[in-house]
Amino acid sequence: MNSYHPKSLLNDLQYYITPPHDCSYLDDKSARMVFLDPTHRINVVTLSELSRMGFRRSGDFVYRPECHLCRQCLSCRVPVASFAMNSAQKKAWKRNQDLTVKITQTQDASDIHYALYERYINERHADGDMFPPSYDQFEKFLIHSCSNSFFLELWKDDRLISVSTCDVLDDGVSAVYTFFDPDESKRSLGVFAVLKQIEYVQSLQQNYVYLGYWVPHSNKMNYKSQYTPFELLLDGQWRRINRTLKADEIQHLGEMLMTTLPSEWTDFIVK
Repeated sequence: MNSYHPKSLLNDLQYYITPPHDCSYLDDKSARMVFLDPTHRINVVTLSELSRMGFRRSGDFVYRPECHLCRQCLSCRVPVASFAMNSAQKKAWKRNQDLTVKITQTQDASDIHYALYERYINERHADGDMFPPSYDQFEKFLIHSCSNSFFLELWKDDRLISVSTCDVLDDGVSAVYTFFDPDESKRSLGVFAVLKQIEYVQSLQQNYVYLGYWVPHSNKMNYKSQYTPFELLLDGQWRRINRTLKADEIQHLGEMLMTTLPSEWTDFIVK
């Protein structure tokens, strides 16, 4: 594996690039990831700068896709001051007003958190990369962090029913992962968890909730485009989308992102 430095304001850090591997989002496609040296612990300011450049954290790994002839992994964030709920989100909001929100530190995770995570993976993602779940996997993925993180918890009386792992940024939060009680599907807890993260950032008078990567040709990722307005990192610039995109518009955008190399690739070639 060869090391190299992407052109950025953070070139004093060490980066690596993975060999091609199967894409997690698109069938019959390969992917490559640039990632920060995981032995380097970073602070909130550095993670914030990396997030604005399209990086994402998973456990101790901070990474960004760098794929040949594909730019479909678009960093997506919600400008919370301008956000307005759609009708489905308003219903999810009203449906969950009986829940209590708690903010806890990830290092305070307990068996209660893992039990909920285990049920969620077993019942909702038994066909995914994270099955079968284990406590070691849970710990490395959601508890260990190279920066500051917290749990946004939703409780029904004395029962934990949803946990969102969030990274602290200097302009908001980054939504890392949410897991919830599979028996509570009627509540739309995934939607409500994002809405509570938006509300939390608004209460801090900060700017954004970073939702990770939106992939136009991946149906399971299209929920992220429902939080409008939203911003996408396209060729190094954040572009605002002020309305919900139609299915044919999403398809067309995805096709465009499969035909042109990212602009920064004109400065160097990765072999």
